[in-house]
Order: sequence, then C-alpha cells, then structure tokens
Amino acid sequence: MAATVGSPAADASWEGRMRACLEARGGEVSARARAAGLAQSYQTAPEAVDKLAFFQALASFDSDFKVVEAAMAAVSGAKDAASRAAAKAKLRQALEPPRLKLLTQFTTIPDGMKFLVDMRADLMRLMGQDPMLHALERDMRGLLANWFDLGFLELRRIDWSSPAALLEKLVGYEAVHKIRTWRDLKNRLDSDRRCYAFFHPRMPEEPLIFVEVALVQGLSGSVQKLLDEKAPVLDPRMADTAIFYSINNCQRGLDGISFGNSLIKRVVTLLAEEMRGLKTFSTLSPIPGFRRWLEEQKDAPDLLTEEESKSLAEAAGTPDGNAAIGLVLAARRPLSLPWIGKAEPVLTRLCARYLVLETGKDGRRARDPVGHFHLSNGARIERVNWRGDTSEKGLKESLGFMVNYLYDPMKIEDYHEAYVGEGSRAAPTSLRRLARGGR
Repeated sequence: MAATVGSPAADASWEGRMRACLEARGGEVSARARAAGLAQSYQTAPEAVDKLAFFQALASFDSDFKVVEAAMAAVSGAKDAASRAAAKAKLRQALEPPRLKLLTQFTTIPDGMKFLVDMRADLMRLMGQDPMLHALERDMRGLLANWFDLGFLELRRIDWSSPAALLEKLVGYEAVHKIRTWRDLKNRLDSDRRCYAFFHPRMPEEPLIFVEVALVQGLSGSVQKLLDEKAPVLDPRMADTAIFYSINNCQRGLDGISFGNSLIKRVVTLLAEEMRGLKTFSTLSPIPGFRRWLEEQKDAPDLLTEEESKSLAEAAGTPDGNAAIGLVLAARRPLSLPWIGKAEPVLTRLCARYLVLETGKDGRRARDPVGHFHLSNGARIERVNWRGDTSEKGLKESLGFMVNYLYDPMKIEDYHEAYVGEGSRAAPTSLRRLARGGR
C-alpha cells in the first residue's frame, strides 16, 4: 500500500520530500532549507538507481490532466477575444507542471545553479531507462536556456595569472587537444596566445565554454606546430592572423544550449578591436567524421577515377587493385604517416569532397559535425591540410587531415544565411573544383 502524505514512509521517500518542498510549509526560509537538504541527499545518493528513482519521482509532479482539459475547453468555448485571451492565460498556467517550481527552488541554495546543470547531465545519462523522463528533460533544458541566456553571460580572458583552480579545470575540460603538462598549458597562455571563456554570474569559477587562439603570421596548417613548446614566441603586434584551434563545451548539463556561435563572433570582434594588425580570423579544425565516411564508401565505386583507384589500391596494398576494397583498406589499415602519405593526393580530394559536398540524412547540412557548426556560424571552408594533426587521435579520426574555416567579419551573416537557408557552403573555387574532380 502506498504511504500517505505526511507519514514517516512518505516523508522519507523522494516523492514525499519533494511534496514537502512544494507545499512550502513554514515560509521561504524553511522551503529553502528543505530544498538544500533534498539537493544534498541527491548528491550523496550512492547508486544510479537511486538517482533514477529521484528523477521518476520528480517527473511525476506533472500538470493535472483534468485541469488542463477544462482549461482547453474554456479556450474553445470563449465567445470573444478578451475572454479567449483570459482563457489562454489560465491554460498556460494549468500546463505549467509543479516540478518547475521545485527546480526553481534549487537556484536559491548555494551553488544551486551548478547543481541543476550537473543534475541535468545525470538525467541525460539516465532518461533512456524511462520514456516519462523525456518531458522532464525538456523542462530542465527550457529553464536552463532562459537562465543561461547570452545576455547574462560574461566573456573573460583566462591567462597564466588566473586562479590555479580555474587553470586545473581548463586542463580537465580540454577535449580537442589534450593538455599534457603545466608547461604545455603555460605555452597555450603565453603572450602570443589567447584563451577566452563564457561565465555565468551564478557560476563565476566554472567556464561554460572556452576557445583557444594562436596569434600567428599566415594560415596555420599543423596543430603540432601551433602547440610546439619550443617554438619562438611571436610578438603579438607582428601577428596578422588569429587561429582558433580548440573550442570546448565544459558543462554536459548545458548540451543543446548553444554558446559557441556567439563566443567565436565575440572573440573575433574583441581581437579585431584590440589588435588592428589582425586581418584574418580562421580556425584549424578537426574532421572527426572523415575516416568513418571513408569506411562507408565500399559501395561507391564511382567515387574515384581509374587513376585514383590504382593509386589508392597501390598505397593500401590491395593485390587486385579493386577500388572499393582499396578505399576501405586505406581507411582501416594500421595508422601510419608513410602509407597515408602515398595516398595523400587521392585522400586530399576525398577530404575536400567530404567537406564541400557530402550531406547528412536531411540532404542539406554538412555531413561533418564540426563543419556544420562552423558553417552555421557563417564561416567559409578555406583550406584542407594534410598532416594537420599527426597525433594518434588525429590519424584515427581523419587520417591526419585538418581544415581551416575562415571567419570574414564582413561576410559572416551572408554565409550564415546562405547555409542555414539553402544549405550553400562557402568555399574557394579551387576547393570546389578539387571536391568535384573525378566525377
């Protein structure tokens, strides 16, 4: 038999404690104390199953179906515009689930905003176990999207003088090009480097997203050269190019809430104002889907010319020179620069094709996720770089290729509109010609 509200069994359960928070007995201070106690119990829950039970209980505090149904009927039966407007306002109120009030209560406790962000990260990992949790996740995403509106965020530069705790978090959150040592980190924060991050006022020491920038002369085509700790430091006043080489989302609980678009544009504007000598703003970006796409091309024999087929088959060591088999083997053989280098001309063209022409399931957006991100932001595909990333990860994901996406402040909006509206990708004529070669 289910425990009744107010009984010891009910009060000890997640549902009972949530109900006590929502009833707000004893005033605001007591409600805040109950919310803090509930948050602490959640954080110390020993097993994922306990957190799943927490989310299931929280999801049960949904809007009352009968109240919603009556409010909908009132809207349908309204006789004039004024009564219809009043009825719709009541419907909106009826649709708002009580769990939103509880989630809002958590923001009043110390570190409450960070607690909610981390809690959504947990929910995203667990919601596949219960379809009823999807509506709760949408509620949380909606609240966080409002609370983390770009108008509330602060752009700050991170440098070597930043607090040690923040620098340690930077090391932990870097997922594109791993920071190996403190010396490596110091090199990335030197005078010819920049690192900028968005912060929320309620999470002042927790970066939401950060971007690393190198101030150089000319386009960079190798991330290993950019990160070389022995390379001489360039006087920033001599730089004519800003290379965005790593962008990292730090909070899993904010997935689906976009900051990257605004971050890059804000940093481009800031750097252009700070250093008038900068004329070019570009990324040096990974191509994480390239090798996987290559492996899927075993049934696309028309992808290559006869000459390319022979060249690729020879590099891959395919005895019968079969183009499709050679292509698959070229993507799956043990990863090393020598054999990839033999096939570099063919692979460069295929990489250009992948970036410029290949689409996802919708037939419009770029197949590569990083490419889609930058093209959506208004960038242009500028240059494909062989040996751009010769690390184990770079070879595994993209056979060592990287790409420059160019951000032209005068054309960002045009490129953005063309891509979002028509799926058109800005790229030089030479790169387009390369991508279409052999067709």
